[in-house]
Amino acid sequence: MATLTAMEAGVVVIGAGHAACQFAASLRQLGWNGALTLVSAEPHLPYQRPPLSKACLQGGVAQSDILLRPAAFYESIACRLLAGRAVVAIDTRRKLVRLDGGSELPYAQLVLATGAAARTWPRLPAGESVHVLRTWDDAQALGAALGRIRRLAVLGAGYIGLEVAAAARKRGVAVDVFEAAPRVLQRSVGMATSAHVENLHRAQGVALHLGTAITSVRAEDHAIALETSHGLFTADALVIGIGAQPRVELAREAGLQCGHAIRVDAQCRTSADEVFAIGDCTEQVLHPGAEPVRLESVQNATDQAKCVAAVIAGRPVPPMPVPWFWSDQFDHRIQVAGRAGAGDATVLRPQPGKPQAHAAWYLREGRVTAVEAVDAPEDFMAARQLIKTGQRVDMARLADPEVALRCLAAPAA
Repeated sequence: MATLTAMEAGVVVIGAGHAACQFAASLRQLGWNGALTLVSAEPHLPYQRPPLSKACLQGGVAQSDILLRPAAFYESIACRLLAGRAVVAIDTRRKLVRLDGGSELPYAQLVLATGAAARTWPRLPAGESVHVLRTWDDAQALGAALGRIRRLAVLGAGYIGLEVAAAARKRGVAVDVFEAAPRVLQRSVGMATSAHVENLHRAQGVALHLGTAITSVRAEDHAIALETSHGLFTADALVIGIGAQPRVELAREAGLQCGHAIRVDAQCRTSADEVFAIGDCTEQVLHPGAEPVRLESVQNATDQAKCVAAVIAGRPVPPMPVPWFWSDQFDHRIQVAGRAGAGDATVLRPQPGKPQAHAAWYLREGRVTAVEAVDAPEDFMAARQLIKTGQRVDMARLADPEVALRCLAAPAA
């Protein structure tokens, strides 16, 4: 068989989430006109993930409402979408991927956008009463369950667990959240923000069982029984919300360097020639000498996708912006920007007239490193800009609500 040229082989993308779709759009916008193929194991058109734990659990949301792009988009940019097809192996030496059924796709460049899978808990009982939440099908099953149950147990008080708890309470379901850590969002935010979010949930009737370990889960007469370090609890259904596991199996089997996720450099290149990785399946060193981190967010997926599109199209690579993340719980929006480090100073900026608002700022040597804002979008936007510019901030002025956010930067020496 004749060898395909680089443009004929083109770019193959494994995955069809936020990162993959942004990459396809950006690559065409930059004028690259070679062959482009997206391969997705899910049979659906690519869709947004954030609504799955929010609006989709309330009912009345059709899949067409959350599509990343309409079906016609892929045809308009000459992108072949292979939905419902799984990649079973990658051959980096021959530059091809093998699909289920035995067919093969050659590539000039390969982009891994394999995302992550919901973590599970060992020895779970089989049945329709135990749920995870990562896909459209997961959200449909859980949303239907919320319409017929009276009490829900949630394992994990991270973002997914708390978003599910909020959605269930809005539908009138009693909710018990079990978390082995002593506070909610322990791996994501500081103590002050954690306490604030905890209070918001308790005010809505969510029962938070913090510092509580689960020792066993079993099914009993259409109910779920949880043996915990604080006693026995029962519920009609259980949601496992203990985070996500990067999908690295294909990469590992192909010999790519992986840590907790697929290791990529500043341009999202993997250890294999002409193989890139973007989105939730990656880990990256953000600063020289720092440990690699995995940023699980739509923003990071979008930014990495634009980076790889620029590299393949031979265009200047855009600078990586300040990382940020958001979560909607009840009628509150949590927004986090930057990354706080051990030893950073914390300043709680008062929010006069907004009793449910909260803003925790983090500083190192007078420069803002991160912000955690609850119903405080102005603080979030101001902090993002100060993180980007690296301007020094006077901590006393930051803590004074009478000082306008636009006036926080300290005068140049």
